[in-house]
Amino acid sequence: MKKTEVSFRTLSLWQVIIIGVAYMTPMTVFDTFGIVSGVTEGRVPLAYLLALFAMLLTAISYARFSRVSDKPGSAYSYTAETCGPQAGFFVGWCALLDYILLPLINALLAGIYLEAVIPAVPYWAWVVLFTVLVTLINCFRINLLANLSLIFVFAPIVLMLLFVYLVIQGVGHDQGYNHVLTMAPLFNGNTEILPLIAGASILCFSFLGFDAVTTLSHETKDPKKTIPRAVIYTTLIGGVIFFTASWFIQLYFPSNVRFKDPDAALPEIVMYVGGALFQAVFLCAQIMNTFASGLATHASASRLMHIMGRDGIFHKGTLGQVHSKLGTPLYAVLGIGVICLLAIVLDLATVVSMISFGALIAFTAVNFSVFMKFYVHEKQRQGWNNKLKNLFLPLISVVAILCLWFNLEKSALLFGLAWLTVGIVIFIYKKLKKQNIVIGNAY
Repeated sequence: MKKTEVSFRTLSLWQVIIIGVAYMTPMTVFDTFGIVSGVTEGRVPLAYLLALFAMLLTAISYARFSRVSDKPGSAYSYTAETCGPQAGFFVGWCALLDYILLPLINALLAGIYLEAVIPAVPYWAWVVLFTVLVTLINCFRINLLANLSLIFVFAPIVLMLLFVYLVIQGVGHDQGYNHVLTMAPLFNGNTEILPLIAGASILCFSFLGFDAVTTLSHETKDPKKTIPRAVIYTTLIGGVIFFTASWFIQLYFPSNVRFKDPDAALPEIVMYVGGALFQAVFLCAQIMNTFASGLATHASASRLMHIMGRDGIFHKGTLGQVHSKLGTPLYAVLGIGVICLLAIVLDLATVVSMISFGALIAFTAVNFSVFMKFYVHEKQRQGWNNKLKNLFLPLISVVAILCLWFNLEKSALLFGLAWLTVGIVIFIYKKLKKQNIVIGNAY
């Protein structure tokens, strides 16, 4: 069994990073720009910097824990290791909400985009086709997914670079190239901080890929060295992509005045900058980007479900097993595929409003787990270096996440609490069942 498990460790550092970046969906910066520009009053790049700072603090906690932990499973495993299996169950249950909704969102987006490009095919058929294809690829070795993710991430990034070039040419031609070097996209004279925090709270969830890579440690070469580096690099690479793209979009569109629909500004942004042909090509790249994100989010969700199944939270004989020939958690992959089919009957606004709760629970739990493991259990408290790493940084990270809690939508909070209630019922049921088995064996 041990030899079989080791033989599946094939992912390199850059393959893990590519999966993490694909999970982030880099082109989401175009989807959210109109919304965040309105919230921040034309300071999207600065909001991205604040979001990157908050997420880097939490990424450091993930990296530190993955360096010393033998277990994959992200916040679920880390919390269980430091705060006990009961706390781990509830954190894992809440995080699972976030993990299973992201593949569902990608199925929804794919259906919307593809129906817009080819309206003759109904929306539900595109959702089914997208889900079946993503599920089928995830059934095979993780290397196939990593290589496909590289292709589907690389092409949109090339188009983003072309977009930057067109912005520079457009601004330079209309206003002079000295306007390209302005700091206006970052500082436009507005100094209000609360709108920036509100914008950053929306953008933080673009960085979720760094969390997902920690679920891949059982399929990664030298995970204690590779995963921590992948966590930090994924966060930084995603931050650079988001900041650069938002800088040039903000340069071209200082405000939302030109947008007819700021909540769905992507088609207008690329039309203004590059014309109808560029818009069509860009929308095709957006579909590719959604496919890459669909592959990565499906993989991470199925891994977390498999890890929880292996630990007995779900059925060990199905979700807890790795297929002997494929080397993947086959039943967990198929389970996520079935959930993605709900995109046929759900709408995007409803699903997006549900996604924040689980991520915030996971981030808070991992930062607290770093404090518990290193400062409380291992008593690494001597000297300013230990105090900074094990007390102050986790504390600052928790405070940063609390700022996001205050900006959580009411619908996300209510749905998250309902999901947590279901988890409590399952926990009580499993506890009572275990007690009955013990009592039965005693007799």
